[in-house]
Amino acid sequence: MTAPRPADPPSEDLSRLAALHGVATSYSPSPERSVAASATAVTLTLAALGVDASTPGAVSAALAAAERERGERLLPPTVVGWSGSPPAALAALPGGTRLRIDTEQGEGRASADGLPPGVHRLTATTPDGRTATAHLIIAPPRLPAPAGRSYGLLVQLYSLLSRRSWGMGDLGDLAELAGWAGRSLGAGFVQVNPLHAAVPGTPTDPSPYRPSSRRFPDPVHLRIEDVPEAAYVEDPDRLRALLERSRRLREAVLRQGALIDRDAVWELKREALELLGEVPLGPGRRAAYCDFLAGQGQALEDHATWCALAEVHGSDWHRWPTGLRDPRSAETAQARNGLMDRVDFWSRLAWLTDAQLTAAQRVGREAGMPVGIVHDLAVGVHPGGADAWAQQEYFAAGMSVGAPPDAFNARGQDWGLPPWRPDRLAQSGYAPFRELLRALFRYAGALRIDHVMGLFRLWWVPHGHPPTEGTYVRYDAEAMLAVLVLEASRAGALVIGEDLGTVEPGVRDALRERGVLGTSVLWFERDWDGDGRPLPPDGWRADCLATATTHDLPSTAARLTGEHVELRDSLGLLTRPLEEERAEAAADAGEWLSLLSRLGLLHGTGGGSDTSSEEAEIQAVHRFLLRTPARMVGVWLPDGVGDRRPQNLPGTWDQYPNWRLPIADARGRPVTLEELAASPRLHALMEVLRDGGP
Repeated sequence: MTAPRPADPPSEDLSRLAALHGVATSYSPSPERSVAASATAVTLTLAALGVDASTPGAVSAALAAAERERGERLLPPTVVGWSGSPPAALAALPGGTRLRIDTEQGEGRASADGLPPGVHRLTATTPDGRTATAHLIIAPPRLPAPAGRSYGLLVQLYSLLSRRSWGMGDLGDLAELAGWAGRSLGAGFVQVNPLHAAVPGTPTDPSPYRPSSRRFPDPVHLRIEDVPEAAYVEDPDRLRALLERSRRLREAVLRQGALIDRDAVWELKREALELLGEVPLGPGRRAAYCDFLAGQGQALEDHATWCALAEVHGSDWHRWPTGLRDPRSAETAQARNGLMDRVDFWSRLAWLTDAQLTAAQRVGREAGMPVGIVHDLAVGVHPGGADAWAQQEYFAAGMSVGAPPDAFNARGQDWGLPPWRPDRLAQSGYAPFRELLRALFRYAGALRIDHVMGLFRLWWVPHGHPPTEGTYVRYDAEAMLAVLVLEASRAGALVIGEDLGTVEPGVRDALRERGVLGTSVLWFERDWDGDGRPLPPDGWRADCLATATTHDLPSTAARLTGEHVELRDSLGLLTRPLEEERAEAAADAGEWLSLLSRLGLLHGTGGGSDTSSEEAEIQAVHRFLLRTPARMVGVWLPDGVGDRRPQNLPGTWDQYPNWRLPIADARGRPVTLEELAASPRLHALMEVLRDGGP
C-alpha cells in the first residue's frame, strides 16, 4: 500500500518561497520515487515560521520580502567556522569590510584568523557604512575518535531493579552496574535510556522519549538513601515506613509478576523527598546548592516554576489561566513568588538528581571505563511540558514532528512533539541547543542522539492533519553540528547518532566527517545494494556503535527463535498471514546463522538443550560483532540472561506493557542486579567480548 499523491501541489511562487525558508515541496520515500508535498502542508508550515502564504497575493508579497532581505543581508544570524579554516560567510562580504569580533573569552579582535573555539559576537561594517552583527560559532573540525575499541552494556534503567530499588531501577543501581561492569567485566561503557524529566500526572506516560524537559533530569530516578539529608530527617519512623512500602513495590515486580509502576514509585519518593526537604542543608551543601542555582540560572528557575504551577493547575500549560501561559508575564512572576517554597523544592530535586548522575559517571570512570555512562537525548519534548512552556518562542506552534509515509508505514507517523523553529535557533546563536547539550554533558561520557537525522531536517505535521499531509523542514546542519562538536569536545565526550532507517543521502558522510559515530544493528546490516544477504563483518563501517538489538526491537533470543512473530500475532499486529511472517523470520535468522557457521563462530556452550544451543548462538552473534571494525560494541543487557520480551513494541499503546517490564530470564522470571552480577550465562557472554576485547 502506498500513500496517495496530494492533489494540490504548490505553485511555482509558493515553491520558491518555501525553498527560501527551508520548507520542502517534495520528498523521496525511495531513490526512484518523488512525492509532492501538498500546498496545504507547505502553507501551514510557512505560517508556523511566521510567513503568510494563505493567498496568491500573500505569497507574492512574502516572496518579494524574502528575496529582498536575502539580497540586502550582509551576514546570516549565525556564522559557522571550524578551527583552522575561515568561516565561508566572511568571503562573501564586500571588499574592505571591517570586522570586530568579541570573543567568548572577552577579547576584541579584528580578524577571524586563529579564533579559539566558542560562540563569539561578530560585527561587520562595510566601506559604505552598512553594519551587521551575527553570532560566530567556532568549533574544532571534528571530535577525536574513541581511544581504541570498547564494549559495554545497553539497558533501560527503570528495568534494572536491585534489592534496594524502590520498585524501578534508579541512579544507585546505575552506579552499582557501572562499578561492577567496569571492574569485573572490563566494560567500557553503560548506555541508558533518556533520563529526562517526565510530565507529571496520573497515569504518567511511561515512555522516556516524550519528556516534559530534556534540559533537566527526572527525580524519580533518585536513590533516596544516598541523599545525605536522609540521615537527619526529624521523623525517621516515617521514612522507615516509606522504605517498607517501597520494599512491597519492589517485591511485587520481582516476585509477583507486577508491572513497573512509575506513578506508585514517584508517590513514595515524593513523600520521602518532602521529608528530606525539611532538613536544613549544612554550610557546605548550601554553598554547593547555591552554586548550582547560579550555574543553571533562568533555565532552572523556569523549570522549577513550571513544576510548581503544574501542581496547582495541571500538567498542560495550554489549559492554565491565560496570564500563566507566558513564562515572562507579570502574572507568572507573581505566582512564582507565591509558590517560592515549591519552586525551591523542585530546584533542589534537580540539584540532587544532577549530583547522583554525576556520581554514577564518576563511579564508572573510576572503575576503569574509558567512556562511562552513555546518555540518550530524545528527539523532542511533550507539547504541554516545561520546555515547551519556557521556550515557546523557539517551538513551531501548531506543528508536530513525525515521519513521512514509507514502505513500512503507508500512513506516516506523528510523534506529537513540537519542533524547534530553525529561524529562531539561528537568531539566538543556537542558545537552546547549546544549553541543552551543556547540561547533558555535565554527567555523560558519551551522548546518543535519537533520530540524529533531525539535525538536518524534520518532518513537520500540521495539527489536525494526518502525517501524510506533512513536509520536511530543513535545519542548518553545519551550525547544529558545530554546536554539537563544540560542546562535546569541551566535555571530552563522544557522540553517537541513531541513524537507523531512511537516511537522507550525505547525512552519514557529514556526521562521519565531524567524528559523530553511527549506529549499526546486526539484523539491518545487509548488502542492500547487492544481493541483500547479511553483510560480512569486513563490510561494516568502523565509526559506529554495533549492537545485536535495541529497546525497540526483539531480544536476540526472540529473534533467533521467531518468538517475536508469535508475540505480534497474539496482539493482532501482523499485516500478513502468520505462516508468511514465520517463514520470513526463520529465513532471516537462518541466513545469519549460516554466515556465523561459515565464519566458525558457532561454538562455546552449544550442546544438549535448546537453551544451550540458543545461548551459543547469542554468543556467536557477539563474536561476529567483534569481527567488525566497529569502534564500540554494545550488549543488550537482557540478552545476557536470555530475556524474550522487548521493552517497547512499536505500534502498540495499551496492548503491550511498553517501558514497564523488568529484566527477566528465558522463563520470564525477573532478575535482580545482584542476580545479573552472579549469572553464569551473562558472565559467559561477556567473556566472549573480553576474549575478543579491545
